[in-house]
Amino acid sequence: MQASPVGKIAFDQSTRALMRRIVRDHLRPHWRRLALAGVCMILGAAATAALAKLMEPVIDDVFVNRDASMLAWVSAAVLTTFFVKGMATYAQAMLMSFIGQRIVSDLQIDLYGRLIRADLAMLHDTPSGTLVSRLVNDVGMLRGVVSTTLTSIGKDFLTVLMLVAVMFRQDWSLALVAFVVFPLAVLPISKIGKRMRKVSTRTQVQIAQLMTLFGQTFQGARHVKAYGMEGYETGRARAAIEGMFGLWQRAARTRSIIHPVMETLGGFAIVVVILYGGHQVIAGQRTAGAFFSFVTALLLAYEPMKKLAQLNTTLQEGLAAAARVFAVLDSAPKIVDKPSAIDIDARGASIKFEQARFRYSAERAALDGITFEVPAGKTVALVGPSGAGKSTVVNLIPRFYDVNEGRISIGGHDIRDIRLQSLRASIALVSQEVSLFDDTVAANIAYGRPDAPMADIERAARLAGAHDFVAGLPEGYATLVGEHGVKLSGGQRQRVMIARALLKNAPILLLDEATSSLDGEAERQVREALATLMEGRTTLVVAHRLTTVTNADRIYYLADGRIVESGSHAELLARGGHYARLYALQAADDSAPALRFVASA
Repeated sequence: MQASPVGKIAFDQSTRALMRRIVRDHLRPHWRRLALAGVCMILGAAATAALAKLMEPVIDDVFVNRDASMLAWVSAAVLTTFFVKGMATYAQAMLMSFIGQRIVSDLQIDLYGRLIRADLAMLHDTPSGTLVSRLVNDVGMLRGVVSTTLTSIGKDFLTVLMLVAVMFRQDWSLALVAFVVFPLAVLPISKIGKRMRKVSTRTQVQIAQLMTLFGQTFQGARHVKAYGMEGYETGRARAAIEGMFGLWQRAARTRSIIHPVMETLGGFAIVVVILYGGHQVIAGQRTAGAFFSFVTALLLAYEPMKKLAQLNTTLQEGLAAAARVFAVLDSAPKIVDKPSAIDIDARGASIKFEQARFRYSAERAALDGITFEVPAGKTVALVGPSGAGKSTVVNLIPRFYDVNEGRISIGGHDIRDIRLQSLRASIALVSQEVSLFDDTVAANIAYGRPDAPMADIERAARLAGAHDFVAGLPEGYATLVGEHGVKLSGGQRQRVMIARALLKNAPILLLDEATSSLDGEAERQVREALATLMEGRTTLVVAHRLTTVTNADRIYYLADGRIVESGSHAELLARGGHYARLYALQAADDSAPALRFVASA
């Protein structure tokens, strides 16, 4: 089925729009280097045309007329021409390489900045492999648009133009005969370019999926091995890689089909020239030198003409990548500062939820109209079953997400009226999700305060119960923890994160299962440290183990996104409701001498 005219117009318009954007935003700042590269391209093209022209005196004066005086002159001219061509090609290549790589680097910086500032929802909804593919593969393909395409448009077009000028100067009728066949290649080359753009888009999607698969399996290597799933994961990888292989082969076939088209047309043009021009030489209508000069110009023009024929294919591959890159750059985050946003001092400020409703998608609400307060300087705990909405509450306070309905305020200010930087600077977060980077222990502790002195880092580590194990590491605080802190135990990673929150010393403290990975002694040390940290601070604690929140000023029990009970630990126990039953169940589990697994025959 043929594409509709509307579709064809949209495709052409998108191509032009992408090219205009690349030129306006990314090439224009480098116009001086582009101009200098253009001069070098002109010199290189002129030198190539000069080589073709020099064939006439070489044949006629040296080989036919045997003029010895011309031998030195022609040799010097040829050597000088090759030198000029070589230097011009080198300078042009270096300039275009710099421009291409500079644009790629700038785009990667801009793209990473956009992604790291994107809404958390967008980052969670997009596989990490897709994001990495945008940063590495797609941006890298744009280098081809800048370097290869511009070089071909400049150098190859100018070379062909000057060689054609030489041919027309030698014999305009013979030149017309030679080039009448090449317009026939325009239609198939145009169709090949469109097919290449579609294949390139599918290939990049497949690369993103493959990178996501690799990242997931390498990060989950312990579970892959524990469940004996190496074969299964190898099969998944094989299927994805074979899919990539098929797409690459299709791209290679699409790209390479240009060669037989151009070779056939080129061969036909050369045969016509030899027959027609050879007949003229035999008839004495032109000299052998003039004929060989013409043929040399035609042969020299053949290679840049092939590059120009492939230009549309390379261009469409790069534009497909550009469309994906620009789509990310143009995506504006929804959670942004209002023009009237203010800075706040959250010391002594309370947190209030007022009829707050929130849903992650079209599914049921994660929070269904909850209202509660975390008084200034007090500790409030959220407990309840998994999926009740406890962590959602924590995610809403720093505005990782915004409520769909209702209001959240700090110190009487709606958090949507507070500058994000000011809001998040007022909050220290320790979650059950361990977020350590492949850096030193000291750098991970000081992540919120990269300029913190070492004495403060060590003090935070002592308060978090981390100093002793850090001191025992091979390089102490300079020890690299590995990706996601893989070189540390679960409890050690959690204590480093708590030390990070202690060092930030923010007036609002959010603890989302902060002691979930700690053993009894480590938990005791951390709870003592947290008790010191919480004093005088507004603290919200999310806990699964109720023994960690018995001293909270107020406890809210959540179920299905609603608050079903609230009170102090003693009040909730006396009430005998959901909290009391969960507390009794956990107490029974903790007092059990051992777990017994019964296997049925």
